[in-house]
Amino acid sequence: MGGKAEGSAELGTRGDTAIGKAALRGHVALVIVQLCFGLMPLFSKWAFDAFSPASIAAWRILVGSAVLGLLAALKYRKRFLPRLTDLWRLQVCALLGIAINQILYLEGLKRSTAVNAGLLMALIPVFTFLVAFLSRQERFSRRKGIGILIAFGGTALLFAQADPELGGSYLFGNILMATNALSYAIYLVISRPLTQRYPPLVIIAWVFILSLWTIPISTQGESIIPARLGPEALGSLILILLFPTLIAYMLNLWALARLSATTTAVYIFLQPVIAVTAGVTLLKESAGGGTAVAAVCILAGLWVVVWGKGRSGRGR
Repeated sequence: MGGKAEGSAELGTRGDTAIGKAALRGHVALVIVQLCFGLMPLFSKWAFDAFSPASIAAWRILVGSAVLGLLAALKYRKRFLPRLTDLWRLQVCALLGIAINQILYLEGLKRSTAVNAGLLMALIPVFTFLVAFLSRQERFSRRKGIGILIAFGGTALLFAQADPELGGSYLFGNILMATNALSYAIYLVISRPLTQRYPPLVIIAWVFILSLWTIPISTQGESIIPARLGPEALGSLILILLFPTLIAYMLNLWALARLSATTTAVYIFLQPVIAVTAGVTLLKESAGGGTAVAAVCILAGLWVVVWGKGRSGRGR
């Protein structure tokens, strides 16, 4: 009896250790994911010296479709093929989550700053809850409502900022990026039924693949290979394709399989911090008092919404 008990205890300890190591690797993966996405504004600003927003989006769709599609097909084989009845939902997800989403983000970023981009991307979880509530997938609470108001108050401060170089404002660029965040939030809500039937890698692969047809439309009248392509711009494009496009998506899926959704959501706070730091230190963008207040409001609102969601989601 004693031997069996000791053996069971040893197996339990080994199991706990394995789970702990898997969770630790998941946390490391999430940090890398936020680093990849947080540096996307920096890489894009560098790439804009030669590439247009539409051409960058086109390259992301092309490479993402090829690599993620191949990985999903090899791993899941027959499960890679979606049901015909799900193709319409996958197509809507492709438009909202990839095609329209990327164009809005990149066009907005070109007209604004990396600092603003990082802060506005923090609105995605806020918008996601709002869309889920309107579609009756989430319950509303006073705490979450207050969080939404705080975050939107910070967004309004960003919209009011002036562009010291152009003498105008970042308003149009910020609106495009805020709309991009809303588009991605709708995509997250619409894709939920698909997550019950398909592995995440299969869904992501198909939304990239079903975005391919939009490339000739979005790049009409221009080439995705610039006439003058220097090593700096080419290197920046490679960084975009490697880190925010491939590594971030795959590591995020890997981490989600090992950590809770609430834990994953908390790591979103790193993304705007990384983007703002890169914008200020490497792009020499200004971040005055108005930006600081806006950042505090947006991140505080995000925390209230995410924290409230995590608390209320327990026990379901």
